[in-house]
Amino acid sequence: MNLQRTILSLICLFVAVASGLEAAEIVVGPKEKVTSIKEALRMATNGDTLLIRQGHYAEGPIVIDKSVTILGENYPVIDGEGKYQIFTITADNVHVEGLEFRNSGVSFIEDNAAIKVDGGMSAVIQNNRLVDNFFGIYLAKTANSKVINNEIVAEARREANSGNGIHLWYCKNIEIRNNYITGHRDGIYFEFVEDAVVYENVSENNLRYGLHFMFSHGCKYIENVFRQNGAGVAVMYTRRVVMKKNHFEKNWGPASYGLLLKEITDSEITENLFLQNSIGFFIEGSNRVEVRHNIFQSNGWAIKVMANSMDNIFEKNNFLGNTFDVATNSRQNFNTFRDNYWSHYRGYDINKDGIGDVPYHPVRLFSLIIEKQPPAIILLRSLFIDILDVAERFIPILTPETLIDSSPRMHPLPLKFNGHTGMNKGEKYNG
Repeated sequence: MNLQRTILSLICLFVAVASGLEAAEIVVGPKEKVTSIKEALRMATNGDTLLIRQGHYAEGPIVIDKSVTILGENYPVIDGEGKYQIFTITADNVHVEGLEFRNSGVSFIEDNAAIKVDGGMSAVIQNNRLVDNFFGIYLAKTANSKVINNEIVAEARREANSGNGIHLWYCKNIEIRNNYITGHRDGIYFEFVEDAVVYENVSENNLRYGLHFMFSHGCKYIENVFRQNGAGVAVMYTRRVVMKKNHFEKNWGPASYGLLLKEITDSEITENLFLQNSIGFFIEGSNRVEVRHNIFQSNGWAIKVMANSMDNIFEKNNFLGNTFDVATNSRQNFNTFRDNYWSHYRGYDINKDGIGDVPYHPVRLFSLIIEKQPPAIILLRSLFIDILDVAERFIPILTPETLIDSSPRMHPLPLKFNGHTGMNKGEKYNG
């Protein structure tokens, strides 16, 4: 079906060129001959450009069913008046740029958005402002589309009556790049999405997740910032995920994570910064995940790995000043920890090869106690807990015997990305 639509669009374009027809520009503005966007769309043919002059346009729901380019001059305001979905794109090859969308109506049945691409292919939504909308940009059943350099801002107060900033459902080959999203339920949400690239976005201060995706295979998330979101980032029921050079920062709360993996397989988590999260990285029911060259710094728990996660590799990461380095819910371990730097390691290196001569046990006995009795956290800095840890280190009875790093590094790895670097032992992070 998608191939047929693409071929039909190309045939229409070829016929237009062959007939000597030129694309027209239709100017829309309060002082122009054409004063409404709907009127301009009725006049337009495939390939035309609509230039929208600065002004305020409240025209109810607007359906874009022709392959046109819509450009705003000085960010004209397109107002949904708190009632309507503003733009619904059903045609292929639509380009929307330079507009400000406000006040799309709340609807729990229709999922009203400022801009919804509903079946149209190869859409480009670029350089727009979206303010106080239910859903911001919503892509459904589309492919080969781009969402680039948009500012998506809302002031949602309750998850139940708020939508997502960028929402994708049943899409393929989508590029989400350099957007700023704040104040929504989820900043970015994917469901049934394949082969998307999410690159250089900032998603912060959203009610639930900065990024939330499920059943979305083969996607890449590179150089994004997920900061101070209600529950952090959640990745679920997905294969072949690549998450590289992202920042997971200050996602703090009783149920907050830098990154939560649930039922994930054959994936890569590399060169990321996990900074000041309640739990930096939580992994459950996930297999064959490679966790390499990351920095885990100043988190409550750097990593929580559940017993149903197997064949995962944690290698060449820096663990710096976390309250607990690793926690688990079992004495069994089916994962590999090797060649990591641990700031809590107190071993020695007689042959000076940079690798500790004594294995490191990253699971503290006290972390197991906290799992059973959370109020015990108030004893964290007590002498009793220090003695307990020392005793368990020499005679491990309750902590997992096989969850060890047998080759702990004596010095941090020289990891450097996005302006952050691994630090020397004892050096304080100064932001």
